[in-house]
Amino acid sequence: MTTAPDEKALLERVPTGLFIGGQWVEATGGRTFDVRDPATNAVIHSIADATPDDGIRALDAAAEAQQSWADTPARTRSDILRRAFDLVQEHKEDLALLMTLEMGKPLAESRGEVVYGGEFLRWFSEEAVRIAGRYGSNPEGTGRMIVSQRPVGPSFFITPWNFPFAMATRKIAPALAAGCTVVIKPPALTPLTTMFFVSLLEKAGLPAGVVNVVQTSSSSKLSAPIIADPRLRKLSFTGSTEVGRKLIAQAAEGVLRVSMELGGNAPFVVFDDADLDKAVDGAMMAKFRNIGQACTAANRFIVHADVAEEFARRVTERVQAMKIGRGTEEGVTIGPLIDADAVAKAGELVEDAVGRGAKLLAGGHSIDGEGTFFEPTVITEVVAGSDILREEIFGPVLAIATFTDEAEGVRLANDTEYGLVSYVFTEDLARGHRMIDALETGMMGLNVGVVSNAAAPFGGVKQSGIGREGGLEGIHEYLSTKYTLIPN
Repeated sequence: MTTAPDEKALLERVPTGLFIGGQWVEATGGRTFDVRDPATNAVIHSIADATPDDGIRALDAAAEAQQSWADTPARTRSDILRRAFDLVQEHKEDLALLMTLEMGKPLAESRGEVVYGGEFLRWFSEEAVRIAGRYGSNPEGTGRMIVSQRPVGPSFFITPWNFPFAMATRKIAPALAAGCTVVIKPPALTPLTTMFFVSLLEKAGLPAGVVNVVQTSSSSKLSAPIIADPRLRKLSFTGSTEVGRKLIAQAAEGVLRVSMELGGNAPFVVFDDADLDKAVDGAMMAKFRNIGQACTAANRFIVHADVAEEFARRVTERVQAMKIGRGTEEGVTIGPLIDADAVAKAGELVEDAVGRGAKLLAGGHSIDGEGTFFEPTVITEVVAGSDILREEIFGPVLAIATFTDEAEGVRLANDTEYGLVSYVFTEDLARGHRMIDALETGMMGLNVGVVSNAAAPFGGVKQSGIGREGGLEGIHEYLSTKYTLIPN
């Protein structure tokens, strides 16, 4: 498949270099790597491939800019973020198409991500001017206490490939609002969206060195010396729990502040009193949004035995009507998975579940031809011990297990080391309130299949992470509290 003229023109406007100290520059030694379209496996761009030395150059720039950016009036920081938001609106079609080309999601979903990701810029532009402390007498009456907030300092961000725009804005916006400078390493599979977005930040008037971009094909080699550098004060990562544990260990050497948004194994619990129309609509959003490649994707559908057969019938009908193809094509709802490994994993999980006795109702196979496609899939009667109930699927596979009473449903939902998000469908208000306390997750959707919002704190418990992004809480991840005593 050849690149369409509008696609080619857009790609030609994406920077190819690293962004260090306000300049787009080549990597050391002129190294480059290719970015591919997962729908066709065709190379769509070749870009600079940062070395560890380039990473330190980027940190040099961030450290040099830190004091002046921290001293920049909050209103100025706010105005820059707001101008960036406005530029995103002007270039929303460019950003959406770019995401679809490098990640594969349908264009309609990419447009939705531009709206969602842009809101972090607008939200934190408003929060920048609301950083506050307090002043008052100590209890003994011997002095005055001043509690103030200062930016943590230079921050290093490692973002994932599945939401290339929103994950960049969700980290960069609060950091800039708080007065922190940034080095960001976008994912090697989908770096172009971040690079294009940072070019918009440059146009918004962001001073040199405040945000630096170092894309690389060798993530661990580039990241390790940055994390070990004593000038770095904050590390934020979104990705797998396995990698997150290693990064936390590295960050411990420098006692860095960390934010970790890690793996998920979200339960989607449907009680016998649920509105099945709502539950099916919620299931389609919670499972198949982003082709199932989301840490918030519903992973385990735990459905009351009395309604499981009807629920399975309805979701299967919806799944069989889905259109598979390149995300730029009209009406496509399921694009490619990110690479061949993702396709293989989805197939192995389905095969294991069916081998243990689950029933395959739809899909279940990879699709031959160019690109990395996997059929949207429904399996039911999944038995305990199946790999698909323990591992994060990260693909368009809806797996149904059953329960018979509330206590069993809660037990099954909590039977995981992860705790990012849960979904509950019930028309019983009291039961819904009980689930808020009973389910061990950092977020919950009650009768809804999508929970993310820039104004809400995003994050998990247990092995799903540390810290929160978004909401009133998000900016505090980039602020340190200082207490001063003034004696009477």
